[in-house]
Amino acid sequence: MSLLSRVSAPAAVPELADLVAGLLSHASRRSQEGQPEGQQEGLQHRVLHGPVGLGTASARFPPAGPAVLPVPPARHAESGTESPQPPSGPTGLGTSSLRVTAPARRQRVPELYCPPPLRDDPALAEEVNDRLIGWAAETGIYPGRLDQLRSTSFGRFIMLTHPDTDDADRLLAAAKCAVAEWAADDHYCDDESAGSRPAVLAARLGVAYAAADPAQMPARYRQDLEQQMLGDPVRVALRSGIAHLSRYASHAQVNRLRHELAMLFVAFDAEASWRATGHTPAVVEYLIHRQQNSFLPCIGAIDAIGGYEVPAEAYAHPRVRGPVLKAALAATLVNDLYSLARQSTSNGADFDLPSIIAAQEGCSLAEGVARTVDIHDELVRDFETEAAVLAADGSPAVLRFMAGVWAWLGGNLAWHSSSERYG
Repeated sequence: MSLLSRVSAPAAVPELADLVAGLLSHASRRSQEGQPEGQQEGLQHRVLHGPVGLGTASARFPPAGPAVLPVPPARHAESGTESPQPPSGPTGLGTSSLRVTAPARRQRVPELYCPPPLRDDPALAEEVNDRLIGWAAETGIYPGRLDQLRSTSFGRFIMLTHPDTDDADRLLAAAKCAVAEWAADDHYCDDESAGSRPAVLAARLGVAYAAADPAQMPARYRQDLEQQMLGDPVRVALRSGIAHLSRYASHAQVNRLRHELAMLFVAFDAEASWRATGHTPAVVEYLIHRQQNSFLPCIGAIDAIGGYEVPAEAYAHPRVRGPVLKAALAATLVNDLYSLARQSTSNGADFDLPSIIAAQEGCSLAEGVARTVDIHDELVRDFETEAAVLAADGSPAVLRFMAGVWAWLGGNLAWHSSSERYG
């Protein structure tokens, strides 16, 4: 099930929702307002530049940890009244042990290992979101559902995950590309009310890809191609998003996004085949799929949105590609976990790692959730370790990019923990 589809998905039974809520951490919102000027600059500097050389890794990557606040109001099973929640504690380097802890009921279960977000700027998020909704209306995606799109607040998502720029137009470029990708999932894969038709999914994705990587036609067929591009809102959105990103990205960076988008479309096809055949993938197969059907297109644009460039050779190097893939998978497992509490438990049409683990290993869903948390944490710790090794001898652009990925993980968790979609 795609991201926007889960907005209106029926809530799970209370026991499942409570289980998932208890197993997830809730990254504290770090607003730049009210922070000392020096601290604001320090946070920004960690993403924008970061110290380089031996012995600087701990300064570049803020230590991760279970950030437990704020948490959604918990409800007592019988009375339905809200139990009070503790206030936020201090944030920043070296303060994790000072944070006020959650109630004992939530401490009995593991929490996600993840950094906190580097900034929370509601005004910037709203500006990006407003512009995004206007663009969505122009392209024709999500007709009649723009209020849902607004409440999902992808503007906030992009603001949180790209803290190294406060340029609303750059952030809008990232938001357009992201929502165009998710619209392809909704319109083509998941939502019959939006026009999805599984039997023609692969063919539609093939033509849609030509909007991102323009097909070259003989003169006789160029007008036919243009009609194909303009006759489908997803293709219009993809073309528009790529064009906007191209204002800030090099040809190599745009081509990088095309590669990640192609892998995303391959994963869409794979999931459709599971549904068509009633196949339940093994855990390894699902993890391969989820690494492809992930936030990787968004993560791959971090440097373009930030105003610098990781050379193609460096981005493709195994020492960079490996940890980036782990981060993308970890970020997408956050979506699996948060979405689980919103999914219907009866239609059996959707896939998530906790359910796949439970099916393959014959364990309870609660154990599947706990295993998923462990896998997420292992991936994030591996990224942290491998990024720290790069800090000793990586180029400034690579170091800044890895710091940007680290910040992206924190923003992703903060958005999932606060979005109305998961309330």
